Amino acid sequence: MSDGSCECVLLCSLIAAAVALPRHGATKFAHQTSYKGHHRSAPAATSDDANAEVKHFQSDVSEHGFQYAYDTTNAIHAAAAGSAYGEHNGDFSWISPEGEHVAIQYVADENGYQPSGDILPTPPPIPEAILKALEYIRTHPRYEEEPVRKQVVHHGAKNYGRRF
Repeated sequence: MSDGSCECVLLCSLIAAAVALPRHGATKFAHQTSYKGHHRSAPAATSDDANAEVKHFQSDVSEHGFQYAYDTTNAIHAAAAGSAYGEHNGDFSWISPEGEHVAIQYVADENGYQPSGDILPTPPPIPEAILKALEYIRTHPRYEEEPVRKQVVHHGAKNYGRRF
């Protein structure tokens, strides 16, 4: 594994651990959730966000990759896994101030960061006329004319004679 990969895995692990540390009081690990059990119903937030504590934290870092997961008393959940080769995936969720469960899943690989979730905006559909025009352009390549070569015209240089 390259030094850059080790540093990335270590940095991700440290960030996950720092985020998961309780800010007030001792951590209680009574609630244990398996890493694979990401999908859950939306519980109501049980405490004020400022006083939220970590209910569950799991982390594993190895030379092959990392994984972590945590849940808090205010219904925040996050989990991620990644390999030493750069493929990462995970999810995170929380309860909005309106009481709605918000969940985001993501994949990060050679194609970039690709989040998905109901809350994320989606582009409007492409109008039918534009789709037809794009298909026409794709099936009718533009005719390329041969490039016109510019002819350089020399207007006879005046000869003043040689001076040396």
